[in-house]
Amino acid sequence: MTCHKQDNEGTSAVGLIAERGLDGLGDAVSMLINEAMRMERERHLGVSPYERGPERRGYANGYKAKTVKSRIGALKLAVPQVREGGFYPQSLDKGLRSERALKLALAEMYVSGVSTRKVARITQQLCGFEVSSTEVSRCAASLDEELSAWRERDLGAYPYVVLDARYEKMRHGGSVVDCAVLLAMGVTPEGKRELLGVSVALTEAEVHWRTFLADLAGRGLHGTKLFVSDNHAGLKAARVAVFPSVPWQRCQFHLQQNASHYVPKKSLKARVAADIRAIFDAPDAVEAQRQLERFITAYETAAPNLAAWAETALPEGLTVFILPKHHRTRMRTSNAVERVNKEIKRRTRVATLFPNEASCLRLITAVVMEISEDWQTGRRYLNMNEDDSE
Repeated sequence: MTCHKQDNEGTSAVGLIAERGLDGLGDAVSMLINEAMRMERERHLGVSPYERGPERRGYANGYKAKTVKSRIGALKLAVPQVREGGFYPQSLDKGLRSERALKLALAEMYVSGVSTRKVARITQQLCGFEVSSTEVSRCAASLDEELSAWRERDLGAYPYVVLDARYEKMRHGGSVVDCAVLLAMGVTPEGKRELLGVSVALTEAEVHWRTFLADLAGRGLHGTKLFVSDNHAGLKAARVAVFPSVPWQRCQFHLQQNASHYVPKKSLKARVAADIRAIFDAPDAVEAQRQLERFITAYETAAPNLAAWAETALPEGLTVFILPKHHRTRMRTSNAVERVNKEIKRRTRVATLFPNEASCLRLITAVVMEISEDWQTGRRYLNMNEDDSE
């Protein structure tokens, strides 16, 4: 793990994490504590696992499961045992007394790509000993394996899928560039939300979207009745290539925002917004189409560019009328994923600038994995019984 940040930037990141916390990383914190305890047992025994030597001071005897409640959730720990007894990992007590310090170390080690020297110093404060670059790499690899398994897990039927993109700052080739983060959220046949996948690359172009969507398909995504997204660059062509028969709903919230760019007078903006809302709030597709035609006629003289834009863009926001009425309100926008993006931003702003794609992907995967797991234990997002209303 290398670091391209200056020390003062790293210190600033640590201060921000200390101030706001880095919630939602309970599993990763458990992993850090488990790794610290395992290394502490190695030092107690004087040898590594399966190693012979005159310095050996005992024998490992497996692990004892322990669940500890904390402010960041239940920590599932594996406390190392030794056959002769007399060993208790001090890092367990130290870690549980300082959850925020552990989150700091976790952010430094796995998220910000800090130097081995700084990792060693922080871990020494936590556990009472330094760790080598090999041990740091092993711990990072262990976390990456868990996050990769989540990203590559098998999918199933998801009637509705919402897609969105956002950007993070990253160093690349000696300069700072925007790194595109693609997200997919699905609604299960039971009406629960689930984050299906995340991808990080230097571009949001069609090739990135196509690879992302092909990966979802390859993992078993099927049964989709509607995709919802904004009009992201490259997404439309990629979606048609991978899922050609699935209808697409363009986010109505973003359409409202886009419309303002075509309004020639500030005094017209409120009226235009109200007229577009009337189209979107129509009781059925027939009435929505009637309102749309009325809109185009009303503005073709006063705002011809707006009328021309509305004729092609607004129909893309009316696909939602194919859905049951009690599904339309939530599936007519990509707001559900926008809220996830806001939570991601709250976490990633402490890093300020990612040193590489892997560092960015690691943090964002950990965040969305935690959010998705929370959704599974919460209330359903949609009532999937078409005979009932929400």
